[in-house]
Amino acid sequence: MAQAHVSSYRFTGCRIGRKVSRISGFLCLSVLGVCFFCLRVSAQESFRVMHYNVENFFDCRDDSLKQDEEFLPHAVRGWNWNRYHAKMNKIAKVVLAASSNQVPDLVGLCEVENAYCLDGLTRYSPLRDAAYRYVMTDSPDERGIDVALLYQPATFRLLGMQCIRIPSFRIGRKPTRDLLHVSGRVISGDTLDVFVCHFPSRSGGTRQSEPYRLFVADVLRHTVDSLLSVRQSPYLIIMGDFNDEPSSRSISQVLGAQTPEEENDVSSFLLYNLMAGKEPGTYRYRGEWGVLDQFIVNGSMLLPSASLHTGTAEAHVLDFPFLLEEDERYGGITPFRTYKGMRYQGGYSDHLPVCLDIRIRY
Repeated sequence: MAQAHVSSYRFTGCRIGRKVSRISGFLCLSVLGVCFFCLRVSAQESFRVMHYNVENFFDCRDDSLKQDEEFLPHAVRGWNWNRYHAKMNKIAKVVLAASSNQVPDLVGLCEVENAYCLDGLTRYSPLRDAAYRYVMTDSPDERGIDVALLYQPATFRLLGMQCIRIPSFRIGRKPTRDLLHVSGRVISGDTLDVFVCHFPSRSGGTRQSEPYRLFVADVLRHTVDSLLSVRQSPYLIIMGDFNDEPSSRSISQVLGAQTPEEENDVSSFLLYNLMAGKEPGTYRYRGEWGVLDQFIVNGSMLLPSASLHTGTAEAHVLDFPFLLEEDERYGGITPFRTYKGMRYQGGYSDHLPVCLDIRIRY
């Protein structure tokens, strides 16, 4: 099928959900223009961003190029199509639960296997009426898990995207997930740049695995610096599962993401972490909560006079009761996981989602 030609857009190395023909593409863009006009008249004051590590959202098909064998029907986990559909519907439930007056405008996702899973989520789950579109990476990660961004085309007009490959061979490490960079125009006419990240895991120990996360953070920092140098009025959000705390070296030193103190004492070209100290945390390991899932913004978004404004008070951990269960071993509560070890328990994820509200002025 012939693809819509949009010469001013930049699409690099990623996948786009819901391909359109030339004619349908023209109609879609026309409708989008009408939608933007209508929104300008009625005004939009709130823009919601969500991030969620969904814990191994795999289909049941074998990918001969990836190590996805444990999520096949006859493997040790006993993964099957019933469990796949239950997982898909649970992810949709969480996104809908995060809605206020409308569904989140942007939803970053980690640990999604492929476009088949996202097609199912956006077309055949309870999210189908939300009319999300998506972009995602196609990483060399050996397990085949990727990051993605769902977006509402009426409130975030896709301008371009880029998948940033991590040159892991330089430090002798196995391939990891690409960084996803997406740019879009919001209702004020401003460009919003969004990065979705899933840093290398702590497998093998936090200290032993830290150099890899430091390396990925350095790649991200250089990319962000290049972007900030060309944007006249930069508005930037970095979200994801960083497998590190806000105080960890990869975040606080390499990325240089500070905790904002005073809104008027910020720099547009510095990064600020909005999730430090957020309770209860987003991930629990051996009875201890950690904030591994974070929102980082550049200083422009903290200025009260900014067209796109947010702050630490607008960042939240979504700890809905249905996402939690009693921790039988360590006490307290813990995320209600899909698997506990190799045992299926039919929960949601081993991470809690996070949400950020942005006020748009125009």
